[in-house]
Amino acid sequence: MQSKKMRTIYLIPYVLWIVLFVITPILLVVYYSFFDIEGNLTLSNYQKFFTPVYLKMTLSSFWYAFLITLFCLLISYPTAYLLTKAKHRQLWLLLIILPSWINLLLKAYAFLGLFGAYGPANHLLDVIGVGSRQILFTDFSFIFVSVYIFIPFMILPIYNALEKLNPSYIYAASDLGASGWMTFRRVIFPLTLAGVKSGCQAVFIPSLSLFMITRLIAGNRVITLGTAIEQHFLVTQDWGMGSTIAVFLIIAMAVIMILTGQRKRGDLA
Repeated sequence: MQSKKMRTIYLIPYVLWIVLFVITPILLVVYYSFFDIEGNLTLSNYQKFFTPVYLKMTLSSFWYAFLITLFCLLISYPTAYLLTKAKHRQLWLLLIILPSWINLLLKAYAFLGLFGAYGPANHLLDVIGVGSRQILFTDFSFIFVSVYIFIPFMILPIYNALEKLNPSYIYAASDLGASGWMTFRRVIFPLTLAGVKSGCQAVFIPSLSLFMITRLIAGNRVITLGTAIEQHFLVTQDWGMGSTIAVFLIIAMAVIMILTGQRKRGDLA
């Protein structure tokens, strides 16, 4: 009885935190979504969201988030696998994690210099005979920088899943005559799917609401829902429309978390 009371007391800070910093902000966003720029109660914001302009923006956001997540996954899985086999793996992990400690704005400004007209990237293209190219303010620069920023969040959960994988399953598959590709497809990947899902969740969800990189690296040529929210709150002062977009983003993120949070039945990892 005493331990139950103590657990209830320990839960109070957690519940307060959730109420103040999760539930209350969401309720405020939903509340403001029902008001227009003049402060009148309306449903016009939701009607406006389903116009071609915002639907195209939504599709664009999901498309770029998908590409960023896909490239992160394609790079991260083999990287995480090699890390499990490497010597001094803790040092390599530290080197992967270190960039995530640097402020996002500083990293964005660093790439402005790297990809600029007189930056090292264009200098290298000149040296190899390709010639200077417009690298900044393109889809390539936006996706490249986004992948660079998010890739540690994909590598770490996959690495943890691979580390927990029982090697006896791989040996058993080899003994039964499975090829390397079949072992990966039938044994390794399914047993590390939880790590893949966690990584995809950690990358896809924040990628949906990017706005700083779209402004600095893509030069607002890439328009996402995050960019639209920033514009409505800071430029047009239409908090109602900005809140409406945020409501749909929250719903999309919740759906993604539900879909990627399901664990595989009979997981042996």
